[in-house]
Amino acid sequence: MAESDDITARDANVAAQIEADVRVEHIADVYAQALLGAAENVGRAEGVLEEFETLIAELLQPFPQLDAILTSTLIHHDEKTGILDRVLAGRFSPLLVNFLKVVSRHGRFDCLRAIHRQARLLYDRLRGRVHVRLTTATPLSEAAADRIVEGLRAVLGGEPVLRRVTDPELIGGAVLRVGDTVYDGSIANQLQLIRQQMINRSAHEIQSRRDRFRDPAGN
Repeated sequence: MAESDDITARDANVAAQIEADVRVEHIADVYAQALLGAAENVGRAEGVLEEFETLIAELLQPFPQLDAILTSTLIHHDEKTGILDRVLAGRFSPLLVNFLKVVSRHGRFDCLRAIHRQARLLYDRLRGRVHVRLTTATPLSEAAADRIVEGLRAVLGGEPVLRRVTDPELIGGAVLRVGDTVYDGSIANQLQLIRQQMINRSAHEIQSRRDRFRDPAGN
């Protein structure tokens, strides 16, 4: 009973996390479209995205206290606006600074990185770029990466933007993610499939034996 309760609780937690992730993704998509729309109107989409990346890489990541202040629900929006003006004015475009103030006013600074990721994805999609994530057990050579990109370019009909990830726990092979589709060629996945097939076969044999010994009346 305890084990069943643990499984139920774990499933509930996973479901809640998935729901939260979907919610954040939806919020990020709305803000990303607004930012890109405004930037495209003045012909500065690429520049604004580069500023956005600089903001995260050079200010928020190196200075987690600043990140915490802007994300905090205990600090009033007016205070955050003053901080944004002092820290960002003159270094970033008014368009991006004003956008960040809108994000702050609606209390969505916790979604800022998701907004950035979604804005980049939308921008690349409009220009025929396809984001691809390739996970391998060992680092991939440049030559191998180039061959994969060339092959993907012919298949996808767009320009692949390859992100390489190394996962030592992956037992050989590779896992390729294109958008929401995952192509798993790892040995670990093959072993899992074999294991599942064995479980299914055993369950089928057990059921067959039960059917064989069951009397015609079904007792």
